[in-house]
Amino acid sequence: MVTIRLTRGGAKKRPFYHVIVTDSRSSRDGRYIERLGFFNPLAVSHEEVLRVDAERVKYWISKGAQPSERVTYLMKEHKVAV
Repeated sequence: MVTIRLTRGGAKKRPFYHVIVTDSRSSRDGRYIERLGFFNPLAVSHEEVLRVDAERVKYWISKGAQPSERVTYLMKEHKVAV
């Protein structure tokens, strides 16, 4: 099954996540099909917290991809239209 989920990047104690489309069997930071955006949980007021290509998310969901619970929550919280 194809999943839309987060993969971790950034430095120690400074997380930065990419929103990716991947096979559900691959590891968290392993291979992915497409990168859709990013999530920066430590962003200060002038920085962007979440950027996601909504058109590509809609495309992948129409093809049967399942977003993870955290990705669904983030998109609802930041009002990304899907």
